[in-house]
Amino acid sequence: MPAAAAAAAPPNPNVLQLAPRLRGLVSFPSSYSSSSPFSNRLRLRLPRAASMSAEARVPVAPPAHPTYDLKAVINLALSEDAGDRGDVSCLATIPSDVKAEATFIAKEDGVVAGISLADMIFKQVDPSLKVEWFESDGNYVHKGLQFGRVYGCARNIIVAERVVLNFMQRMSGIATMTKAMADAAHPACILETRKTAPGLRLVDKWAVLIGGGKNHRIGLFDMVMIKDNHISVAGGITNAMKFVDRFLAKEKLALPVEVETRTLQEVKDLLEYAAENNTSLTRIMLDNMVVPLGNGDIDVSMLKDAVELINGRFETEASGNVTIDTVKKIGETGVTYISSGALTHSVKALDISLKIDTELALQVGRRTNRA
Repeated sequence: MPAAAAAAAPPNPNVLQLAPRLRGLVSFPSSYSSSSPFSNRLRLRLPRAASMSAEARVPVAPPAHPTYDLKAVINLALSEDAGDRGDVSCLATIPSDVKAEATFIAKEDGVVAGISLADMIFKQVDPSLKVEWFESDGNYVHKGLQFGRVYGCARNIIVAERVVLNFMQRMSGIATMTKAMADAAHPACILETRKTAPGLRLVDKWAVLIGGGKNHRIGLFDMVMIKDNHISVAGGITNAMKFVDRFLAKEKLALPVEVETRTLQEVKDLLEYAAENNTSLTRIMLDNMVVPLGNGDIDVSMLKDAVELINGRFETEASGNVTIDTVKKIGETGVTYISSGALTHSVKALDISLKIDTELALQVGRRTNRA
């Protein structure tokens, strides 16, 4: 638990200045009198959101990884916030046993993601916090929707707040874009790449799953992926594939194998090798075979030709010039997969807030067109 969550501080009389504005949002203990010092037992009570029925979804588990420690990632995020003093703002203004209820508010439309991760963060900060959700990971939320709340120690809610929101906003942005791309790409499946934020590989790829996409390789260890630089060093695509088959046989490894092709001739060379050898090849990447045109459209004829050459003998993956505007046309070529680095490398976060004074937050949100 961060230092700010554990440390105690004496009551601050200046907090009494909040009482007039919070009248009606605050319930005082029966023993409290207006002339008494500020009570450590003060509990902030907010109107509960209207009952909502969320679309039931099976929770999406994060991708498996042999060394990735999600709890350590959470602790790192909390510790970089707490530093060596903890939350000095909370220590200065909020007595240690004041309790509050805070509400999650969507400030724009999108697919919410990171709810399961938020539960983990709240639990690491303070296991006594009570968290309730009205929506599930993968559900669509609209601007102004109150979709969850957390109740407990006010200090610890605020300590967790920014870390929870940073993860949820990024994950929800990824999930929102993935959902849009996956719907447009059908019947092809949408994949992300390894172009993820350093240290957040599993978090980013988890969000893709929540958004309805599928995961490409998690890292360098779970798939053999022969790209242009490997091919150049190996002396050609046939040599590279030959070396892969020898390596996997020698090491007794059973791994999926994907090879990047950049020309129709490379596709033909690879298919010829596969026809003549017992190969481990499972997927052929068709890289930059989508050609952008001056009018904003794309030419997918080369991609179609490559798919026809392969003729279902191997999985196919289109890569390059993939955007929300081009993905539908690419998906119609018959490729199995479409990969897009933009799902994670330049995603726009979905705006979400966590507010104790919900009514005031909504007033401000409406004033700024964010609720």
